[in-house]
Amino acid sequence: QMVLVESGGGLVQAGDSLRLSCTASGDTFTNYAMGWFRQAPGEEREFVAALSWSGTSTYYPDSTKGRFTISRDNARNRAYLEMNRLRPDDTAIYYCAASKGTPYGSSREADFDSWGQGTQVTVSS
Repeated sequence: QMVLVESGGGLVQAGDSLRLSCTASGDTFTNYAMGWFRQAPGEEREFVAALSWSGTSTYYPDSTKGRFTISRDNARNRAYLEMNRLRPDDTAIYYCAASKGTPYGSSREADFDSWGQGTQVTVSS
């Protein structure tokens, strides 16, 4: 399993941008697909973005497609989530996740076996 630590969350205004980082350790980073999920108060955790081990395949739900970009730096064992045109309904705790069983990427929460502790993103209107 990987140890994942997120950073970069904060309070921003609607329309602003924010970049989240996820630093991984504990195993070979390129054995894992990476993903981001989020959970708003009172809501289920939902898929935000995912990326294959090589970075060549990406996955987004309709809610983030065109606004969010996931990327990774395999030399630095890091994954990123660039979020643009943020909206108040993007407010949530954002979690970084890693999947060893699906290295080519997945949108299914159950496929991810390592999770970070989360970072809060708050978007004010």
